[in-house]
Amino acid sequence: MEGLILNRKEQKRLQVLNMVLEDMCSVAEAGEVIGLSERQVWRLLSTYRKEGAKALVHGNRGHQPANTLPLWKRERIVELAQGKYCGVNHCHLTELLAEREGLQTSRSTLRRILICASIGSPRQRRQAKHRCRRERYPQEGMLLQIDGSRHDWLESRGPYLTLIGAIDDATGTVPYALFREQEDAQGYFMLLSEVVKSKGMPLAVYSDRHAIFQRTKKEGESLTEQLEGKRQPTQFGRALEELDIQPIFALSPQAKGRIERLWGTLQDRLVSELRLAGASTIEEANRVLCNFLPRFNAQFSVSPSQSGSAYRHLPTGLCLESVLCFKYQRTVASDNTVSFNRQTLQLMPGWDRLSYSRAKVEIQERLDGSLVVFYHDKVVATRPAPSHPATLRARKSARCPASVPEVIVVKENSGTGCGCQPQQAPMNRGQSKALGPVFPPHKPASDHPWRKKLLTKSLNN
Repeated sequence: MEGLILNRKEQKRLQVLNMVLEDMCSVAEAGEVIGLSERQVWRLLSTYRKEGAKALVHGNRGHQPANTLPLWKRERIVELAQGKYCGVNHCHLTELLAEREGLQTSRSTLRRILICASIGSPRQRRQAKHRCRRERYPQEGMLLQIDGSRHDWLESRGPYLTLIGAIDDATGTVPYALFREQEDAQGYFMLLSEVVKSKGMPLAVYSDRHAIFQRTKKEGESLTEQLEGKRQPTQFGRALEELDIQPIFALSPQAKGRIERLWGTLQDRLVSELRLAGASTIEEANRVLCNFLPRFNAQFSVSPSQSGSAYRHLPTGLCLESVLCFKYQRTVASDNTVSFNRQTLQLMPGWDRLSYSRAKVEIQERLDGSLVVFYHDKVVATRPAPSHPATLRARKSARCPASVPEVIVVKENSGTGCGCQPQQAPMNRGQSKALGPVFPPHKPASDHPWRKKLLTKSLNN
């Protein structure tokens, strides 16, 4: 008993066993108190009568475990980690010690030894951040989360498709979604167009930092942006500004977790619906999706904390097709033509202006593929311009390659006889030696690097 120290558990058992010996409680009651069966209490009581309180102490107390590392091996590991293998991560160090030094140990044991020696891992890891569940927006239409999910939606029956959709943050409903071949700005224009037509304009849109929504830092600044001192928005960002919709950019996928969880649900349920319908094309997939969304919203929607809708009506006089489109700036040529995407449009004279030569106009490429030209917020009448002569010559040479004709020219000599030699016919103006296609000269754009020197020179003067 001398020098014997009992912990709290052992002291409790000692007290209960003494009560059993003094007939203050039964063996069954003692077992319930100390958490042992009646048989184990009888065994413990028998040992306690022979050895006393020493019987309550575990037999391995005071003995070194058989699987513990000797002190010299611990000191050797710490020495090698600080010297020869300094800077090696714990997993790699475990392998090197076993391979080169003959020191067999597990990674967890090595890590525990090094931490006790105040040697941390050389590999820096990001500290875990505290995340909490965000409260939903109180009213429908206050925030829409938009994103695209590229997945094998047709399960090898057709091409890989991208599902572009939106989810309301307050109700969890999907106002609209569509399948596209790729995640592109035109798909998001079509998505926002259907949402505005059916629901109205939301207050804000939550998205990731894709190049469709935000200009990347790797993209160089144009000369106009350098002079203005700010970056121009993307086509989709410009449309949000015109509709007075606030864009919000997520810094991590977890931040827009509501639509990320939506993709997980749709990649299970919608894929099964497409399989049962036998959809194998993008048109068939969109038809199945159109029938699926009302049933999905009825099952998974939640009630917002505030009734009503925050969707806004489209302002009077604002044409939605002129907002949700691609807009480009062009300079009219001297013959009142403007070129865009291998198309040339002839600008017709208007009541307020007969000629638009050298004027800056805006070309709108609508979602249906049509082109509309605006000058000072007014539509300019246009028609397809006649083809350029060089284009006609290029088409002719593509259909029937031209050959160089040979013309016999007779020259009179002063001497006896005559000299006859073949000569090539003179080339027409604008025709190459090989009589190949001739294209009009290329005109650099206004933000071309060649023009920077001229603009800098004019500003300095």
